[in-house]
Amino acid sequence: MQDTAEKPAVYSRKNPFSAKLKTALHLTGSCAEKDTWHFELDLGGSGMTFEPGDSLAIFPLNCPDLVEDVLQALGFSGDEPVTDPAGNSVPLRETLLRSNNITQPDKKFLNTIVGKAGADAADLEALLVPEKKKELADYLWGREIIDFLLAYPRAKFEPQEFVGILKKLNVRLYSIASSLKAKPEEVHLTVATVRYESFGRQRKGVCSSFLAERIDEETPLPCFISPGKGFRLPAPEEDTPIIMVGPGTGIAPFRAFVQERKATGAKGRAWLFFGEIHEDTCFFYRDEWEACLEEGILEKLTTAFSRDQDHKIYVHHRMKENASEIWQWLEEGGIFYVCGDAARMAVDVDKALHEIIAEQGGKSAEQAAEYVEQMKKDKRYRRDVY
Repeated sequence: MQDTAEKPAVYSRKNPFSAKLKTALHLTGSCAEKDTWHFELDLGGSGMTFEPGDSLAIFPLNCPDLVEDVLQALGFSGDEPVTDPAGNSVPLRETLLRSNNITQPDKKFLNTIVGKAGADAADLEALLVPEKKKELADYLWGREIIDFLLAYPRAKFEPQEFVGILKKLNVRLYSIASSLKAKPEEVHLTVATVRYESFGRQRKGVCSSFLAERIDEETPLPCFISPGKGFRLPAPEEDTPIIMVGPGTGIAPFRAFVQERKATGAKGRAWLFFGEIHEDTCFFYRDEWEACLEEGILEKLTTAFSRDQDHKIYVHHRMKENASEIWQWLEEGGIFYVCGDAARMAVDVDKALHEIIAEQGGKSAEQAAEYVEQMKKDKRYRRDVY
């Protein structure tokens, strides 16, 4: 007999699911330096599945104020008809809001500015040669497309021409902060809102500010799952210890890990390292971690709040303070996970890990590096850094 049961839809970049916001909780309270949110999205009826360690890809909208600034700099009303990246005929304002990257300038855009502005853009042209790659990157930090439109008013565009030199507005990936076994038909995210000032303008992260400032329960949130195949828990019946290092929003996948471990009755020991700037305003999910300690789902919780004392303390410092026990867990076959900032945190954690292995294992720097390399080969050193 033929199976006529309807199969769940496969959601993807070309066929995203339209989720809706269920809950938005401000995690950083009165903290002036940080603005971090916990979002719960409704996946009801989607049949969508994911594993702890996966990410959610979200299609954001650009900031409407920035769209208007770009239109004003170009001298357009925004009603001009254009063809968007998908081949649809839409008003210029709509494609700049929904479909085009209007923040980060790329080489194509910069070369077009140089070609149109001529001698006025000689300094910019000098940075576009291959030998000046680093200098160009330094120059572009904190600058967006609007800065070049304002700086080079001789660079004039037709509406379709301008759209044609812009990249597509891409999805943003966020590590999932929940387990389907614990929270069916939901997906949770931990998102830090990016805001800063540079060159006299206020800047905003495209997706983080979209989520924090411009959505409600009625806003469609096109999304799909991006698998994190290399960032997985051991099987629940295994006795493998796990060490999780997740400062800031790097805590997200480990919240999913801990929920999953509780739901599956996982046997192995678990140790969580978390860091932020202040304990009173930035200890994300504190009640949950403390409950997990009481229930034995977490064996250890080690925290580092960098600005709560005269000298800054980070998670890698806490690792060094617990070097002997970390070494014991590693020697028992423990898996070491890291999630969060790639540029600084992950580098410092990696250095601390090498030092712990060298000191506690009585190894040379070269032998410690070999030990870490073997951990990677054995999939016992797993990183989700960005």
